[in-house]
Amino acid sequence: MTHYSYRCQPVDYSFSPIALRMAKGCWWYYISKFIEFLDTIFFVLRKKNDHLSNLHIIHHGVMPMSVWFGVKFTPGGHSSFFGLLNTFVHVIMYSYYLLAALGPQLHKYLWWKKYLTVLQMVQFVLVMVHAFQLLFIDCNYPRAFVWWIGMHAVMFYFLFSDFYKQAYKKKALAAERKRLADQLANGKVDRCSGPVTNGHHIKNGDAATYHQAGKPTIASFLNGGALSQRTVELVRAGYSSLGSAATLRHQSRVHSLLSEEERQS
Repeated sequence: MTHYSYRCQPVDYSFSPIALRMAKGCWWYYISKFIEFLDTIFFVLRKKNDHLSNLHIIHHGVMPMSVWFGVKFTPGGHSSFFGLLNTFVHVIMYSYYLLAALGPQLHKYLWWKKYLTVLQMVQFVLVMVHAFQLLFIDCNYPRAFVWWIGMHAVMFYFLFSDFYKQAYKKKALAAERKRLADQLANGKVDRCSGPVTNGHHIKNGDAATYHQAGKPTIASFLNGGALSQRTVELVRAGYSSLGSAATLRHQSRVHSLLSEEERQS
């Protein structure tokens, strides 16, 4: 890659040593896409269908065909950047899988799993910039392949972004909901230091903090610490399946307060 231009790299169709070496590297990259496809076969054989997401199927199904077009018609040209960057990312990714397969004693060191997806998304942003720059530069490289590579990067960016949201952000929200449910079920609440009266935590033991002009409000309810702000947000968003009987009593309380405040607003 010492002779490679990241701004504009036309395809060298000659039989020079450099051109042949680049073409050979592209063919090895093409073969690697079929090796990566083996994990899909293993998932099917082991009946791990939950691992076969839309992202997984599209990614491993589209890439061999896409790489074949590139290797067949533009080996070693501007698109080589994508293959080089993608190989680097996959080396890190499969290194993670190797460490994970060595046993549970290493799992505590694999906290960086979610950053693999972030790395994938950064990769596709770089590929987009690298490919679409040729739309503004006079370069002897097929314009059709500029769009082919660039749009692949756009598609995979959104697929990986959606996967990240599904796999990590929703799991974090579910964990937060479970934590709140456990707190309420066990009689533990956030932001509280005073005694409990009728199942509600009273800040500094002052029952008057629950009332304003003789009526309870969400603000006073929170100041008392009976529910965290996050719980109120969940209830306001329509979440009503935290679970236990204690939770349902809290929810009923918050629902009534919300309804009253919304009518007054």
